[in-house]
Order: sequence, then structure tokens, then C-alpha cells
Amino acid sequence: MAYYITLFSPDTYQTFTETERSISGFRESQKTQANAIKKGDKLIAYVTKLSRWVGILEVTGDYFISNTPVYSSEDIYTLRFPVKEIVWLPLDQALPVDDEECWTSLSFTKNLPKKSVAWTNMVRGNLRRFEEEDGNWIESYLKRQLSTPKRFPLSESDNRKLVTLTVKTQESKEVEVSVPTKEEQEFSPKSEKEDVRESIRVQAMLSRIGERMKLKIWLPKSDRQRVLAVWKPETDSLLTTLPLNYDTITLRTIENIDVLWIKGRSIVRAFEVEHTTSIYSGILRMADLMALQPNLDISAHIVAPAERREKVLQEISRPVFALLEKGPLKESCTFISYEAVTELSLEKRLEYMNDKVLDEYQERAGDLD
Repeated sequence: MAYYITLFSPDTYQTFTETERSISGFRESQKTQANAIKKGDKLIAYVTKLSRWVGILEVTGDYFISNTPVYSSEDIYTLRFPVKEIVWLPLDQALPVDDEECWTSLSFTKNLPKKSVAWTNMVRGNLRRFEEEDGNWIESYLKRQLSTPKRFPLSESDNRKLVTLTVKTQESKEVEVSVPTKEEQEFSPKSEKEDVRESIRVQAMLSRIGERMKLKIWLPKSDRQRVLAVWKPETDSLLTTLPLNYDTITLRTIENIDVLWIKGRSIVRAFEVEHTTSIYSGILRMADLMALQPNLDISAHIVAPAERREKVLQEISRPVFALLEKGPLKESCTFISYEAVTELSLEKRLEYMNDKVLDEYQERAGDLD
């Protein structure tokens, strides 16, 4: 028996709570992770935004694919496991990650200061496997809550996070959006020079990872020399011209993206590495590209330190980015932390992998809002 995480936003938590709680759904892009899960394994339910452990679900059979709506009329979670509820708690009894007993008991938090965000890699995506001792501890605590519940009242800030904001598209579809408060927009970064140096290091790591996967790499001319001072290509992977057939405006937009992975004449992945207080430049460049080429099928990523995760996901979900012809930006652009890039760069079998491995490291605003 193994433990895996399943993520719920406050909205999907409420929707799931109102069902029989017998089906747990995920995106079909998570088939690789789903293949490892067996009957008898357990899913630890975690509520994003509120950072609380809320339940335990036991897998009762193999996953199946179904387009029949379960949770909404446009259900995107078509990869589904049959499950049995072991524990399911109301939000004010769900266990906050930063509760002292919880924080000092879990292997990925107990050695960190309370304000650290290094632990969030553990909750960056669905179906990530947990250490058995951590899963046992959370399950034991949540079961205890059934018999002798302890309340963890929601704060004013928590209650604000429960409010869902939507806008209507021209097709009369309702799309969830985020409107960050002034406090959420502010961020005190490290020195600008230190941030730039770190971003160059991450561009170099992304380039090296792509090269090991036998992909071609594009770097903007303005960054190329600084990145090459860190990354020494071992093959002819670095492109000097883009093998793409687009109009001049589109090409100029693409040329300035921080790192591109290219296969043949197609962009496989596009990365904007953020390193300034305002994260707009990279997001705007990605939005520009989607607006210029709405039919372009490309996986785009904003890469930033873990402590900027919430800000990036909020900005991707802004109303202005929800009304693109291609569809909301948050459906085609995800967040990857610096820490996740470092973790992936240490993978010894990259030469035998393809870009799909990034699906295990990315975080979607649509899943976490």
C-alpha cells in the first residue's frame, strides 16, 4: 500500500463533498503517474489556498477514462479512480500544514522554519507519492479528528480565498479568474543582481536538460553569452536561427522567450524565467504569443522561485488573460519552480526521457485556484 496526494481547490472540495465521494478525477495528462497506483493505495486529500489536509480516500480499482460529466457540465478530470472514503472532514476540522504538531511531524516540514515554502514541492501536483511514514501520520491524525475533533477556524484571509470570481467569455462560458489584492501583488525580492544571476543559472539548467533529451535549444541573443558562461553545450544543440515559419511580429516575440525546446520545426516547450519584482514581462510575452497564434499548440511555463508560486498562479489567472481567443492562459501556461528544475536536472536517466516528464513538475492555476 502506498500514499499519493490528490489536490482540491476550495471549489472542487465543495463539489466533491456534495457527491457520494466514490470517484476521484484527474487530467488525462497524468496517465504516467496513474499507472503506478494500485487497488488498496490511498489518496491524501489536500485543499489548496487553505493549505489543509482534509481527507483520505482508498483506491478500490484501476483507473478508467470517461467523458461523462461528474462534477460539472465541462468536466476536464476524465481520468478517474473508483475510491472509498476513509476520512472526509469539514474545512474547519481539516489539518493546517502549519499547525505545530503537523509541522514538526512531517519529514518535509520538520527541519524548515515556519515561513519557508520549500515544502510546497510536495504539493505541486496530483498523484505525487508520499513517504509511508508521512502518509501514516496524516491518516492517523485525520482519523483521530473523526472521534475527537479539534477545530481550526478559518481566518478572514481564508474566507476571502473561498470566494470564486468568474468572467463571461464571448461564447458565454464562465471562466474562473483571480484578482490579487494590493498586498498579494507586493513582494520583497533579493537584490536585483542576485536574482538575475540565479535566473541565468536556471536558464542554463533548462538548456542542459533539453540538450540531454536530444532537443534543440533557443536562447535570446541578449542572454546567450551569460547563459553559455554556465552551460557548455556538448552537442550542436544550440540554435543560431529559428527554424520556424511565422510572421515578423510572431518571430520577434518568440525570439525573446528565455528558453525554447525545439524539435524539427516545432516548439516543444517555452520557458520564461522570472527574476524581478514584477512577473509581468514573461506572462505578457506568453499571452502575446497565444494571441498572435491562437492555433499554436505549445506548452508554456513560467519558471520562478517557489516563494513566488502564488503570485505567478494569480497573475496567470487574471481576467485579461482569461479572454484570449485560444482560451484562458492558465490552460496553456503553467508554473514550475526553480527547485523543481533543479530536481529534474539531477535525474540520471534524462537521455531516455522526453519532455512529457515536465508534466510531473508543473503546477496549473486551473487546478490550484
